[in-house]
Amino acid sequence: MLDQFTIATKGGVVLWSKGYTDISGTPVDSLIRDVLIQNTRASSTKYHSGPYSVQWTFANELNVIFVAVYQKILQLPYLEELLRLVKRHFVARFAQEIKELVDPDNAEFPSFDAFDEEFEQVWRAVEERYEKEKKEMKSVPRKFENTKKFQSTAKGAKLELEELAQAGEMEIGRKQPGKMRTWNERKKGGEEDGKKKGKKKGKENRVWEGKMTKEAMQELDFSGKKADTENDSARVAVLVDESSKGVRTKDGVYEVADVAERSSDFQLLDEEGKQDTPKGIFGMFKSLTSGRVLSKELLSEPMARMREHLATKNVATDIADEICQTVAQSLVGVRIGGLQNIRKLIEQSMETALTRILTPVSSTDIIRDIDNANSNGRPYTMAFVGVNGVGKSTNLSKVCYWLLQNNKRVLIAACDTFRSGAVEQLRVHVRNLRALSENQSVEIFERGYGKDSAGIARDAISFGASNGFDVVLIDTAGRMQDNEPLMRALSKLVSVNSPDKILFVGEALVGNEAVDQLQKFNQAMRDFSGQSRPRQIDGIILTKFDTIDDRVGAALSMTYITGQPIVFVGTGQTYTDLRKMNVSHVIRALLR
Repeated sequence: MLDQFTIATKGGVVLWSKGYTDISGTPVDSLIRDVLIQNTRASSTKYHSGPYSVQWTFANELNVIFVAVYQKILQLPYLEELLRLVKRHFVARFAQEIKELVDPDNAEFPSFDAFDEEFEQVWRAVEERYEKEKKEMKSVPRKFENTKKFQSTAKGAKLELEELAQAGEMEIGRKQPGKMRTWNERKKGGEEDGKKKGKKKGKENRVWEGKMTKEAMQELDFSGKKADTENDSARVAVLVDESSKGVRTKDGVYEVADVAERSSDFQLLDEEGKQDTPKGIFGMFKSLTSGRVLSKELLSEPMARMREHLATKNVATDIADEICQTVAQSLVGVRIGGLQNIRKLIEQSMETALTRILTPVSSTDIIRDIDNANSNGRPYTMAFVGVNGVGKSTNLSKVCYWLLQNNKRVLIAACDTFRSGAVEQLRVHVRNLRALSENQSVEIFERGYGKDSAGIARDAISFGASNGFDVVLIDTAGRMQDNEPLMRALSKLVSVNSPDKILFVGEALVGNEAVDQLQKFNQAMRDFSGQSRPRQIDGIILTKFDTIDDRVGAALSMTYITGQPIVFVGTGQTYTDLRKMNVSHVIRALLR
């Protein structure tokens, strides 16, 4: 049941409205303010405001929006069809009146009250058609042979065995018959077996658990050996790539370099296997002729190919579909002036949509944020979270190297108390960073394994504040997004310590999995925090970016889901392999 149906201009002028019940709040005003004016990244045709759901469609040629408001708990599958038909009837009847609204010489506001009766007729027809289709789609009872109960009968079991035999599954584990060997073959085989066995070795002494052999102790004893400083220096020097170092600004700030753009000769193929025109992905629109008004039908095939192209670039399927729907919706009703114009029009629309998604909406100047926190007498805290094996500790050490180059005192909190070797790995990083940087103000704060990570982080922040550290980097254990106990522990760490920046470390190799990881990490921190305003992910570090060529879709997927920027990009194994993502490079790679 509809609560309200409103027809208005994109500027917010209501042309016609019909209400069926009293509405609390102003969901239509919220839609215009949050989605149309501020370009909030919501679903393409749906929006939620309080207890209401809002669904809409555009008449782009007249700059008119058609909005339906209903209770969020209701499911109205016919609503999209209702919006389409109402738009058709309203535009056909009042197109001239709507055009007169923009005429500066016209001082009168036209009346659209005559549409009341026609709207009721359209709504009634849509509901009747839906009920009729619903009755026709009633399910037919299954045959007995298609039920699980039939499989438990003798006839069903026999049929199942026959199917398994035909599939070759019954051959597994069956002993194959073999012929008996002759006496000479057996004798020859016995001699070969004897040669293989050879001479028996003497019994070796058992090494009991917890004990070390003499050889192992000698190998680990460095007390009598002289320190080879030259070899140590050479070993540490390979951990810095001089060619990939960043640059210093006039203010003395060390900034990491932009990620290098990769060249590619790839061009999208058409249905006949021929390459498109040199405009790359936008060559697919060459079949459209000039002077036509773009419609949903004309754009359906090009946008389907665009979705497929984005999917090959590692963009999550749902996100590619939503982006293409948004771009197609903005182009419906636009008249094409020429072939060159259509290419520019499509290119500009897609680039605008991608730029709006990838451009940061929050500050990425971490050095300035650190200075602000330090001026208030406290260290700036950053928590690194993510799934297993994505490189959280490695990229934490790269960020630490960058901070040391900016003369910051850094404390690393070893809060991964679950994975064996996690604390030792950070100790090695600290030792290397001290050897590589003139600024050796980096220390590790650890309490061993099996402890509460939230308590360790709290003690580390307190230790950093009392000892004059500028930054505290919190290393957390890797956890899968479906592991509820570990996600509760992460939510507790964030709630107790409230870090200034929560960085999600994710791989650039993933596609649809990136969406699932980010959504569930944010959901867990929201559901398990117990706070009225729970914290969520503030930024992203994209690792293994040097392994994906031009398949940069994970950057788009992660930014689209969270609305948060990609702060850094990892491009290798050395401490200088940390980059800033260039938005224009990513867009060119996506559309190439």
